[in-house]
Amino acid sequence: MPDSTESAFDKIDYARRVLRAEAASLDVVAGRLDDGFNRVADALFACRGRVAVIGVGKSADVGQKTVGTFNSTGTRAYILDATRAVHGDLGSIHPDDVALLLSHSGESEELVRLLGPLKKLASSLLAITSSAGSALGRAADAAIVYGPIKEACPLALAPSTSTTVMLALGDALAFTLLEQRQFTADEFAKFHPAGSLGRKLALVSELMRRGSELRIAAQTDTVREVFAKVRHTGRRTGAIMLVDADGRLAGLFTDSDLARLFENREDRLLDAPVAHVMTHAPVVIAPESRVAVALDVLRARKFSELPVVDEAGRPVGMLDITDLIGLDPLAGGADSRPALRLIDRKSA
Repeated sequence: MPDSTESAFDKIDYARRVLRAEAASLDVVAGRLDDGFNRVADALFACRGRVAVIGVGKSADVGQKTVGTFNSTGTRAYILDATRAVHGDLGSIHPDDVALLLSHSGESEELVRLLGPLKKLASSLLAITSSAGSALGRAADAAIVYGPIKEACPLALAPSTSTTVMLALGDALAFTLLEQRQFTADEFAKFHPAGSLGRKLALVSELMRRGSELRIAAQTDTVREVFAKVRHTGRRTGAIMLVDADGRLAGLFTDSDLARLFENREDRLLDAPVAHVMTHAPVVIAPESRVAVALDVLRARKFSELPVVDEAGRPVGMLDITDLIGLDPLAGGADSRPALRLIDRKSA
């Protein structure tokens, strides 16, 4: 049985204090930012090669994440292990590359012995550190100096707040460069073809059902004729797209609509034109829109199917919710800069 001391320890309260301590330090560091941030960002933006990110220990772990964020947002970068660097890996640095060194103290032995060689090999030497007077701070051509901070570790030993600060500053640099380059969601999508993120960034045209998988009929056909004529192969969708004489989408009739006719004892309508019972002017989406936009619509409107139409309003595909299970809408929706076309024909 746990003793009274252990049972009295409020773990959630303590965890909240740790998080709030680190959050407070981030706020302090944000207020300390000066022209050093501008100079580092300008050097990275002007870099004609790649960014070599170098750190030791936990700073190297932060560097790995920063490299990933750089690469995915338009700033080419690679991680350079400090120990391997002094044993030959400095050969990976091109004269057009910029070296970005991460060190809380600025005095890490492994980094300090790299300063001289890096000055000769890289186009510029940049730093993220807490001390402008450190060996790293003095050697750097430009540095983000975030100043003294208190580690959240109760022993004040394990890197905690310091690594959180460096991680956030790496994000701040990456996203500042993203804005300067006007990096778009289309470019971001090129670097994320896999996983749920890649699918959400994909275009509707890449995931929609098409061709023989679609159920399309004329709006002048009766309900009975529609179900007798419509044939499809592959994945089954629960919606039939009804078109006018020019082939433009005029309405939608679903399996649920058919079930309601029977539930309401309206069997006579089976021999009436489907136009009488279909959903007129349904919400549609364009094939060049992002899947994330379609997910937002399906979720907000509680739809199971979303017709895809071309510029003339002709059906070219169908998005079915069963094909997108496991994908949640991107927070805040998709980037507004790429061309999107979502049409609610009821209000058009």
